Amino acid sequence: MKVLIDLFQRGGWAMWLLLAAAVIGFAYIIERAITFARARVNPKKFTEELIKAFRKGGVEAALAYCNQKKTPVARVMEPALEVYKKYGKKKELLEEALTSAATSELSFLDRGMLVLAAVANIAPLIGFLGTVSGMIRAFDAIALAGTVEPTLVASGISEALITTATGLAIAIPVAAAHVFFTQKVNAYTRAMEEASSALIEALMEAEEG
Repeated sequence: MKVLIDLFQRGGWAMWLLLAAAVIGFAYIIERAITFARARVNPKKFTEELIKAFRKGGVEAALAYCNQKKTPVARVMEPALEVYKKYGKKKELLEEALTSAATSELSFLDRGMLVLAAVANIAPLIGFLGTVSGMIRAFDAIALAGTVEPTLVASGISEALITTATGLAIAIPVAAAHVFFTQKVNAYTRAMEEASSALIEALMEAEEG
């Protein structure tokens, strides 16, 4: 801990900005992890069970199954079932209900992703800016000393590079988390689209029968 405090103090003003970036970045990583943990229900598996409930007990049984689960995918499927209950075989209305509900529910998956991308891109830039500022101070010190002392130069450059290293240390895990969560968003969205199509197909087949 003492070493970290020493590095923080030697890094200068840029370290405060990097600290803020680190706090924001890792806070959003934790928030995203919790969000995806809550949305861990597999849309495909849920829809298969929902269709079974529908075929066995009708639309009321399917709605009861959605009310029982209270998950994002359940909240997406429920409006379509309500539309089916009210209007019957109206594919356009069913698709519209699913699209509207999915847009609302899936928006929670993208929340904070721009912040993670911003932190991953800005942290190294802050680090480079701190390095440039530190190099300027180091060369000013050399100019004031009047002679080029190797120890003075090495010390100044070492302190200047602290911010670059810190910026990269923050950006790398945040960028990795952004890639990971983006993949999760894409996979969940595709699964939701497939599940929605399966539900509409089941509703259409039941109506035709």
